[in-house]
Parts: sequence; C-alpha cells; structure tokens
Amino acid sequence: MPRQPLFAGLVFDEFDRPVEIAYVGQEPCYVVDDAGFKRHIPSEQVDRAVLARMREQIAGNERALAEQAAKMLGSEDIFSKAILENQLKNIEKQFDQLLETGLPEDARLFMGMSGFKVIINFHGDVLRFDQPAIADDEEGE
Repeated sequence: MPRQPLFAGLVFDEFDRPVEIAYVGQEPCYVVDDAGFKRHIPSEQVDRAVLARMREQIAGNERALAEQAAKMLGSEDIFSKAILENQLKNIEKQFDQLLETGLPEDARLFMGMSGFKVIINFHGDVLRFDQPAIADDEEGE
C-alpha cells in the first residue's frame, strides 16, 4: 500500500481551498487546482519543507521543549527530560521515520482541529504554515 502524504487534509492552496490527494504510480501527490489545471505536486516535497521549518523552530529550544513535553506527559523526572531533549536534538531522524510511517489519523485530526494548516502555491512552495499558539509563561506577566 502506498504511503499517504504526511499532512493530508491539512494542506490548502493560496486561496484557502483544500488540496486533493492523488497518486502518480506509487507516489502520493497534493493536487492544486490552477484555474482548472490540476497540478500534481509530490507530497514529499511539501512535507519535507514543512518539517524543515518545524526543525528551525525547534533548534535551540530543545531543553525548554523537552521540559514542557515531560510535563504534559506527567514524566518530569530527569531521565525522561534527557531522553526527550535527545530526541529533539536528533529530530531529523524522527522526521525521516515519520515520512516513512506517516502521521496517525488521530494526530492529523487533532492538528486540524487545533488550527494547523499548510498553505502552498501552485508550484508546491510552502508559503506558510499556521499552527496553534502555545502560551508563553512570559505573556501572563
């Protein structure tokens, strides 16, 4: 069975229309309607671009993110935090595995309900991606 695009159901064109999913052979594609012409963009191109932007946001913040993740998981011991921080520092390996296995349907649904959205143009360039805001401790002060 061919893999599904990583962000299926979360990708929209620049006019905020959801893109379709299609397969060219075994390759999954996001399909953008360009005035009636259906442009098939390999999903890996878009998925990797989104993951690269996520990696940029994570870089340098691994410790804080690990602490928050440990808190959310109820595992605030030093070993759990260290494991999470190490995973975040080696996030590229996690992304490669994610591209192979895909996101669980529940995760995609949660991302969509929480406001995650990828906006691409007709060439498959990621114009932006919207993600739910995480409350910053400093905002409340």
